[in-house]
Amino acid sequence: MNHHKLVLVTGGNGYVAIHCIWQLLQEGYAVRTTIRSEKRKAEVTGMLKAARVADSSRLSFVIADLVRDAQWNEAMAGCTYVLHVASPIFLELPESEEEMIRPAVDGTLRVLKAARDAGVKRVVMTSNFGAVGYSHKNRNTVITEESWTDPNEKGLSAYNKSKVLAEKAAWNFIRQEGGPLELTAINPMAIFGPSLGPALSAAHSLLQKVMDGSMKALPDIRMGIVDVRDLADLHISAMITPAAAGQRFLALSGGTMSLLEIAALLKRKMPQAAGKVSARSLPTWLLKASALFNKQAKSILPLVGIYRNASNEKARKLLGWAPGSNEEAVLATAESLISFGHIKP
Repeated sequence: MNHHKLVLVTGGNGYVAIHCIWQLLQEGYAVRTTIRSEKRKAEVTGMLKAARVADSSRLSFVIADLVRDAQWNEAMAGCTYVLHVASPIFLELPESEEEMIRPAVDGTLRVLKAARDAGVKRVVMTSNFGAVGYSHKNRNTVITEESWTDPNEKGLSAYNKSKVLAEKAAWNFIRQEGGPLELTAINPMAIFGPSLGPALSAAHSLLQKVMDGSMKALPDIRMGIVDVRDLADLHISAMITPAAAGQRFLALSGGTMSLLEIAALLKRKMPQAAGKVSARSLPTWLLKASALFNKQAKSILPLVGIYRNASNEKARKLLGWAPGSNEEAVLATAESLISFGHIKP
């Protein structure tokens, strides 16, 4: 039914992108994806094979990088929709936050300009909860899509600052230069769920540390969670629903889970793999002290004490989105860690 519609998914080897590609192919779309190098092609096709995609003949590739203009016009040619999922990759945190912010903003604008020039109908942009809720001070009200993080918020990480500035730049572009191009933004919270390959996402890496005993005590981190399968489904619904044009959608299953609650879930549901899972809490004052000389503690500290009471009502009502539970997403993540050998049961 959708064979005549071509969808571009940026960053095809990424955790969210590969699930979007998988679902699009299952729904009959022709899919083109960008990868940063030729060697990534085998990675993408291997993950789809692992997902038992029966026919990947409707998938094509273009080598394009968010930090360069080359090939973006070719990538967009003939596309009806674009799922802009990719983000610039940093193997190490840059010394200057501008080194992270500039590529995120410029890469987003590069994609939007090429999409506009190619006559694309709609771009669905993967933003982040970091662009929404990190400046929400009133704990008596629920965080919704109306909220924005102040990019000058004290203690805001360079990553979250890059997300809010990139999304703001996207909306400004649509208002001022977008012409008929439509934009929708998806703002996910912590992305859990099954992996189609051995690479570790941020949530997989965090859960691995919980399960392998690296975390001897668990910091005060409470998360809103979305299953990557539900997140991909949300992208596609936002892509095709007329009323989604010009909208933002928070992506979370509903409610939150603390690391201690996740630990208890693992011990209850997967006792054979949870033998090293700690049940001790780590006082925040001790984490702050550790962050002075410990890189892992320093990387975790910005997650501590963040208010995450957010609503997914907009996506449920406007798009008919029906995500699964937090518990299902966490357990699927743990099962992936085991199946790819990151955790020994």
